[in-house]
Amino acid sequence: MLWLVFTSGKCNLKCDYCGGSFPKNIVPWGIKYNIDKLKKLIENDPESTVIFYGGEPLSNPRFIIEFLDNVKAKRFGIQTNGTLVKLLSEEYWKKINLALLSIDGRKDITEKHRGKHIYDIVIKNAGYLKSLGIETIARMTVTEDSDIYKEVTHLLSLEVFDKIHWQLNVIWSDKWNVEKWAKESYLPGIRKLVNLFLEELKRGKVLKIIPILGVLSAYFFGGYKGSPCGAGYKSVSVTTDGRILSCPIAVWENWAVLGNVNSGFKLLEDPLPEICKKCEFKEYCGGRCLYSMKENYWGEEGFKEVDEITKEYLRTVLSIIPTVKELIEQGIIRLSDLKYDPTSDSTEVIP
Repeated sequence: MLWLVFTSGKCNLKCDYCGGSFPKNIVPWGIKYNIDKLKKLIENDPESTVIFYGGEPLSNPRFIIEFLDNVKAKRFGIQTNGTLVKLLSEEYWKKINLALLSIDGRKDITEKHRGKHIYDIVIKNAGYLKSLGIETIARMTVTEDSDIYKEVTHLLSLEVFDKIHWQLNVIWSDKWNVEKWAKESYLPGIRKLVNLFLEELKRGKVLKIIPILGVLSAYFFGGYKGSPCGAGYKSVSVTTDGRILSCPIAVWENWAVLGNVNSGFKLLEDPLPEICKKCEFKEYCGGRCLYSMKENYWGEEGFKEVDEITKEYLRTVLSIIPTVKELIEQGIIRLSDLKYDPTSDSTEVIP
């Protein structure tokens, strides 16, 4: 199972689609529970992946060090904005398997939303972590300024990221004209990315573009029970005050609370939303995002707009299945090359 462990509610940045730190009374900036309680829960899970989370997790490096020294897990990772990497020594970085670094694509796009000089710092630190043998994943937020094809191919060209995934800024922001943007920019860009993925596949190379690879994996190896990120059924989030949540961004919402480190927790038995149970894409999408489904900030009309964009993106990816099957039969790629579990990396399959 995936364990997203908050180290702090504090963040040293204030990206315009996020807002920066959590209030101290909602997500304390230090740990308020006995780490031994969490240690017991995690070590009872033989398939545990622990991803340090925040705020900015590296704003509390002492907790990360204490955790790595005392808790055993199958796999360790961190979701970071990539600016405080040197606060953790090389000795401890080498105990970590993967690092997800927040970057939105090209320099101007990244710095417009995340701040000046952030791009260069993140790229430099991604290269440093990769040199240590740590798997690096670009964690993109896609906005109305983004050209998805240009942003993704730019990051691929840098050769400092092993994998790439993205989330659409359609959950916590004010409503914008996502339908027009999707028609004119995003969906054409998705088609170009899928074509690029297929051309590379014909050469025997699998590009680790998670919103493409994760859908193909669902087709060949079985779909998702709920949101592909595993929220609430294959993934839990542990806040600094010891609450155990189904979703890491649902720190205010009571519906997300599954339990706590002292008394334990209960996973969601049926995470697929009712509205999605008759959808032809349910095995690939799983309801897309548990948080957005529960909160529905954009209302019914906004939900339908994002849903149609998701369906068209899925149709585009699934359209290459016949060719992919031929490539497998020809021995150009192996079926196993397409197997991917997003909860092993804490990535997003459905943007």
